[in-house]
Amino acid sequence: MSTASTRVPEGRYGRSSDERADRTLKVVGITLGVALLAGVGWFGYHHVVSTDISAEVISFQAEDKRVQVHLEVRKDSGATGYCTVRSQAPDGSEVGRADFRFDGSATRIDQVVTLRTTSRGTTAELVGCHED
Repeated sequence: MSTASTRVPEGRYGRSSDERADRTLKVVGITLGVALLAGVGWFGYHHVVSTDISAEVISFQAEDKRVQVHLEVRKDSGATGYCTVRSQAPDGSEVGRADFRFDGSATRIDQVVTLRTTSRGTTAELVGCHED
């Protein structure tokens, strides 16, 4: 005696449910992948384009009630904005914070700024720079 086949003849009744599910998963996966790439691209572009002012602390000199901070600022020619600098005591508490404005047509500014502190600061940290 022969056993009956449980498979239907190829092409006779359309696609099986497994084939439809596979196709749906492929379409959903491709759509999500394209959306993810577009999102990463947009955020990356926005980050690069919107960063008009950047700076770094070159050196600093701590004194009793102030810290002399040598900042190097790079910006677009017409950009105006400010950079925030802070200083901390040896125990980690913040003893001073100030904003320093930068404007004008220069694209690179090398400047020593004075940060007044409530007690002797041991650090000078650039918190960030922002465009007006």
